[in-house]
Amino acid sequence: MSPINRDRARARTSDRVYDELVSAIRELRLAPGASLSETDLAKRLHVSRTPVREALARLVDAELVHVVPQVGTRVGLIRLRDVEEARFVRESLEVAAFETACSAPKPDVTVLRELLERQEHSYRTEDYDAFFKADEALHCEIFTLSGYPRAWQAVQRMKLQLDRLRRLSLPDSAAMRELIDEHRLIVDALEQTDLLAGRALISRHARRALERGPALRSEYPGYFTD
Repeated sequence: MSPINRDRARARTSDRVYDELVSAIRELRLAPGASLSETDLAKRLHVSRTPVREALARLVDAELVHVVPQVGTRVGLIRLRDVEEARFVRESLEVAAFETACSAPKPDVTVLRELLERQEHSYRTEDYDAFFKADEALHCEIFTLSGYPRAWQAVQRMKLQLDRLRRLSLPDSAAMRELIDEHRLIVDALEQTDLLAGRALISRHARRALERGPALRSEYPGYFTD
């Protein structure tokens, strides 16, 4: 076999384009079903079309983007069965992370308390992007306290469909309030190393977005598929 000559700069650009497009899909900056144009994306991202084409090919392989004959390239729609699978993975790993974090004599929840305050501020100011980032950081910190931070990265890769559903539900003020209250109870349970309460809270918390799936599908029918 002959060595593969790789343009390292181009590979890095392609990776950055891929990461940006994944984030835009996850955060609904690129809505489900949105049309994608190589030329337009290249202009928007200030790159050539080649790294965009490479990134789109990876997104097609990941089933986040679909090429529809005689229609073009579009962002994939949300499948509730994929959301359910992501929920299963997230719930299973986060319960395990919580249990492991509880093995410390007195878990340090300082960072978690700070993140709760960030969520409270985001709630008051209706800053949904900041709320979502603080939410993600809080769950990431639980994995960090468990000693397995890379397990959260595995969850992240799996739960994009779940995150899109979560983003759709964020403008609901009552739902945000409930999420913060549940987060506070989870942190309290971790601080008290209360395994039974923690398991129940995390399981209920992980299933919350999925419970809203049917209502969100009725509200945004063009965003979903079977």
